[in-house]
Amino acid sequence: MNPSPSNAHADLIATYRRAEAEAAHKFGLIKAAANKGPKAIQAATDTATKAAKRRDSYAKKLQALGVELKD
Repeated sequence: MNPSPSNAHADLIATYRRAEAEAAHKFGLIKAAANKGPKAIQAATDTATKAAKRRDSYAKKLQALGVELKD
């Protein structure tokens, strides 16, 4: 059974919110890695970039569905 459109939107919004929180957390890790050297900073930056891409992908899907997110 497929979820209703509004339920699907709610699920996608929840997924977006988790991705948004994950991206913010990963960007925070960059600051923590600053004391550990350039390799740690690069690894944290790469991870944060991937998390931001996931977040942006979900935002784009929501926008295509006509769901407007408020920051």
